[in-house]
Amino acid sequence: MGIDRNVAAASGAVFFVGLGEELWKKFLPKYLESLGASVVAVGLFGTAEDFFDAIYQYPGGWFADHWGRRRAFLTFLAAAVAGYLVYFFSPAWPYLFLGLALVMVWQTMGSPTIFATIGDALPKEQHTMGFTIQSTLKRIPMVISPLIGGVMIGAIGLARGVRIGIVITLVLAGCAAALLFSLRLPVSVRDAVRIGGVWDSFHPTLKRLLASDIVIRLCEGMADIFVVLYVTNVSRITLPQYGTLVAIQLLTSILIYVPSAKVAERVGRKPLVIATFLCFSFYPVAVVLAHSFVGLVFAFILGGLREIGEPSRKAMIVGFAQPQFRARTVGLYYLVRSLSITPASVVGGLLWRVRPEITFITAGIIGLLGTVLFALSVPEHDAV
Repeated sequence: MGIDRNVAAASGAVFFVGLGEELWKKFLPKYLESLGASVVAVGLFGTAEDFFDAIYQYPGGWFADHWGRRRAFLTFLAAAVAGYLVYFFSPAWPYLFLGLALVMVWQTMGSPTIFATIGDALPKEQHTMGFTIQSTLKRIPMVISPLIGGVMIGAIGLARGVRIGIVITLVLAGCAAALLFSLRLPVSVRDAVRIGGVWDSFHPTLKRLLASDIVIRLCEGMADIFVVLYVTNVSRITLPQYGTLVAIQLLTSILIYVPSAKVAERVGRKPLVIATFLCFSFYPVAVVLAHSFVGLVFAFILGGLREIGEPSRKAMIVGFAQPQFRARTVGLYYLVRSLSITPASVVGGLLWRVRPEITFITAGIIGLLGTVLFALSVPEHDAV
């Protein structure tokens, strides 16, 4: 299958922005900590990220359907650039919340837009492979950049390293904008359907997938933002070593994308999604059980395997969306999901204060419940 030019342009833009962001994004919890933020404040930052991830999703889909994909992408990127500048000039940790509100516009409003771009540009039977290509390009920077960022921060210091990373991100955002100008997709028909009408258009299986996905993301949201704190403060891993672990995790994801897409074509999407949900469940527990760097390598490989069924899950969402509501369906799906998990990081922070391990074990138990819910509620014949 050749890569459609619109899919290539949108995915390439995500690649360039990610190449810059991932230099410093994984180190933001430590950056907050260095500016005086408490563990609860770090948890609140994660909750704020989930909150913005929730409330921006549907507006992102609405803009993509009504403005067209190119105009929406460029607007979202401009907001992110403003956020990078806030991060750069922030004198204290509370200002980072304002920067987060702007940076998340690209990440979150852009999500329904790229889903819809793939849905518009490719036939249904190619959706899984389309998301495989997009996910691969998105995650290559997650392998390269944390390694570079970890070494850079280790050499010149946390604050200076983060700020230099932001300058690099601003340059790469200009490259992304050049690619987005080449998008050529028609603007969807503008209609008067409200959010309730979009919800009514949801296939029953899509609603079941959403319910199980919410439980799984509660698991993720409760633990993920604290992983860098756990491995550096409890396991005594250095920041450069953490960058290596993140690179291993994302390299694992990249290596399994194409094989998992081929497997999905043969056995269906449901087994792959179940495998993904199981990995979400076991990953936080594996981090706690690891008592050495080698043990953490195996834990982060498991974290990378969380992506084994992600292209299949995304293809299911787009496949169930009616074409005229495509971006809004994706936006509403993620709005409900992200709003539902908004308290997860704060809960994780409160549990951390009792004992750090409790956060990760509780997350693993919740993940297993979400896996069972998906396995029992989503029919095999619908997961195609």
